[in-house]
Amino acid sequence: MPAQKQRGARLVVEGTGSTNVATGLPILDHLLVVMAEYAGFDLALEVAPGGADEEIGAAGRALGEALRDCLADEAARQYGSAAIPADEALAHVALEASGRPLVVSNVDLSDARVAGLHTDLAARFLRDLAEGAGLTLHVRLIEGRDTQHVLDSIFKALGVALAQACSPRRRRGESDG
Repeated sequence: MPAQKQRGARLVVEGTGSTNVATGLPILDHLLVVMAEYAGFDLALEVAPGGADEEIGAAGRALGEALRDCLADEAARQYGSAAIPADEALAHVALEASGRPLVVSNVDLSDARVAGLHTDLAARFLRDLAEGAGLTLHVRLIEGRDTQHVLDSIFKALGVALAQACSPRRRRGESDG
């Protein structure tokens, strides 16, 4: 019997931004690569083939579960915030490893047909990410009209905020030098 490929996510938070992502959805693969690059995470992620909605959800859950231990570590900062542009789009993502999964967002891409998908890719992914990692996520679209730029901006900001949350927290009296 042939060996079955392992599905799920492997994550190195103190990485270089290298990725090997196979969700079955090229647009989601692109967004996860962008997120990992901005976070500086090494990410390997593969999900089982299925419908687009299931693949998006599985990718969000897998990444969330891979992040859970890092975010729960007492030495980790456990919160992060970033506003990052992508051309005319500007998004802000703030998050906390609260253990109370919640997504609060003013972004509605349910009418956008990104790569032919008939689902709000960002909303589904972020909801499952929050569930898997135990995150409270706030996503604000400050400006943006082009759907691809809006998605890029959100995932860039998400990467930076996650990197901050996973980084060691400073203790009083510590300095950079």
